[in-house]
Amino acid sequence: MARRRKRKSRRRQEGRRILEHVPQYSIESGQEKPVTAARKFIQAEGILPPALLLVKRNEHTTDRYFWAEKGLFGAQYVEENHFLFPSLRELEHPSDKPQLATVPAV
Repeated sequence: MARRRKRKSRRRQEGRRILEHVPQYSIESGQEKPVTAARKFIQAEGILPPALLLVKRNEHTTDRYFWAEKGLFGAQYVEENHFLFPSLRELEHPSDKPQLATVPAV
């Protein structure tokens, strides 16, 4: 019996493409829980949102978190619901028009 391929959500794929443009930080959790390690790292480094944190739990597992204005979220949730985050809306549709410098009239 042939195995069916899992359908990839277009909305999640779009969210993943948007998150590629966000700064990423890789850390190790050590003895702490991954979310605690992420929060302490954000506090210690003074990281401003938006940012993506990759927290290595052990040699096989890495947890992904998104640091937003509203708090810390799981990256998968943000990929699926990227339209709820104002800081990602700017990355979703970057302005195609170059900014022109205005010269004051004399």
